[in-house]
Amino acid sequence: MTTDQPPLRAVIADDQALVRTGFKMILAADGIEVTAEAADGAEAVAAVRRTRPDVVLMDIRMPEMDGIEATRRILGDAGPDGTRVIILTTYDLDHYVYAALTAGASGFLLKDVTPEHLVSALRLVRSGDALLAPTITRRLIERFARRDEPQTIAAHRDLSDLTPRELEVLRLLATGLSNAELASRLFLSPTTVKSHVGRILSKLDLRDRVQAVVFAYETGLITPGGGA
Repeated sequence: MTTDQPPLRAVIADDQALVRTGFKMILAADGIEVTAEAADGAEAVAAVRRTRPDVVLMDIRMPEMDGIEATRRILGDAGPDGTRVIILTTYDLDHYVYAALTAGASGFLLKDVTPEHLVSALRLVRSGDALLAPTITRRLIERFARRDEPQTIAAHRDLSDLTPRELEVLRLLATGLSNAELASRLFLSPTTVKSHVGRILSKLDLRDRVQAVVFAYETGLITPGGGA
């Protein structure tokens, strides 16, 4: 299956030309096609609409339109199986990163990422997985989530669509457990857990595990500083 997969295509959005050039060289050396570069969010949105890449490397802080708004517009166009966004940031616990995750980004990378990690991250996200571990996502959410903020991911989604078992899986997933840990905790096979997670994402119209963690906090299924 992987041998028949077309080359990965990416857009790089960053207001620093040297950053864009460096990332482009790294990706090109590994056979990843950079379909366009963008110096601000508006350019990024236009580039994605024009070239339809698999993944966007998106800086958060850019002129004209920031990476959060650009992410929101790109993913609003893309649908659940379209372009994915990876956020580029200088600091790992940044409230802008939380905002980008709630806008639908599939994860984030620090700008000093190694070439190997950069390439593997793009391939991971293109495959439909979330880039960062739920435990890291949870740290971000616990630090920045506030009950009076707009609940963007939770809007128009209903927990009543989930079975009791799926609710249990979602609660545990949102505490940072991997599929293997979920299987051990629930005395289920890894395949069964994977099926449960897939149905949860499908029923709630969520792209990946990152959004599932954010959703669990926004609905109050679990609370910052608390547990499942």
